[in-house]
Amino acid sequence: MSERRARMARRSFLAKAGAGAAAVGAAIGVNPALAVAQSAAPEGARYQPARHAEDDWFDRIPGKHRFFFDTTTLDKLGEAIFFANNYFTANKSGYGLDASELAVVIGVRHRSTAFAFSDEIWAKYGKPLAERVQLTDPKTKQLPTVNLYLASGYGSLLSNNGVSLDAVIKRGVHLAVCQMSTRGNAAAIARETGGNADQIYEELVGHLVPNAHMVPAGIVALNRAQERGYSVA
Repeated sequence: MSERRARMARRSFLAKAGAGAAAVGAAIGVNPALAVAQSAAPEGARYQPARHAEDDWFDRIPGKHRFFFDTTTLDKLGEAIFFANNYFTANKSGYGLDASELAVVIGVRHRSTAFAFSDEIWAKYGKPLAERVQLTDPKTKQLPTVNLYLASGYGSLLSNNGVSLDAVIKRGVHLAVCQMSTRGNAAAIARETGGNADQIYEELVGHLVPNAHMVPAGIVALNRAQERGYSVA
C-alpha cells in the first residue's frame, strides 16, 4: 500500500470511530459536544471546591495549624480526646505553640454522637442512649446516667485514659455533631419513652456540650473540613 493510500485509510478509520462515539452518546442521551468539552479540561486548571456559608465556622476557629479527628464509636472518640490532648502538649513543648494557635475539631457521628450531649441529657435519657451504642458503665456495670467522657476517675477503663472531653474543650477543641445521628438518637428515645421525636431532637440540640456545632451529617463535615485545609485522623 502506498503512503497516500495509508493516510486515506487512517482518516477513514478515525472518521468512522468518531461517528460511532457520537452515535453511542446520542443513544444514552449525552450531548457529544458536551462530552468532549467535559473530558478536555483546560491544561493546568486547578480544582477548587465550592464554599458554603454553613461551613464557615471551620474558618472562624483561630489557628496556625488545622486538625480534624473523625470518630464513629465510643472507643474512637476516647482516642480522639486523648490524642487531641497530646497534640496540644507536643505543639507546646516542641514548637512553643499555645493551644489558641491550633484549630482542632472532633467529628462525632454514628455511635459517638451521644457523647456530644450534656450530663442532663444522660441523666434523663441514659438508658435508650446507652442501649443504642451497646454501652455499660465499666465501673458500675450498669447503664450510665452521665456522659462518661465528661466524668473523671475512669482512667484506663475508657480509651481517653483519664483525659476528659471538657478538658480538651477548655483547650479549644470544637465538635462537629452529626444531625442525622442526633435524629436517630431522638427517635430511639421517643420509642423508649413514648415522647415526640422532633421535640426530643430539639431538646438534644439544646443540651450540647460547649463548642459543639450541628452539621447536616458527620461524613459531610469530614469532607468540608478537608476542603477547608484540615488534616484528618
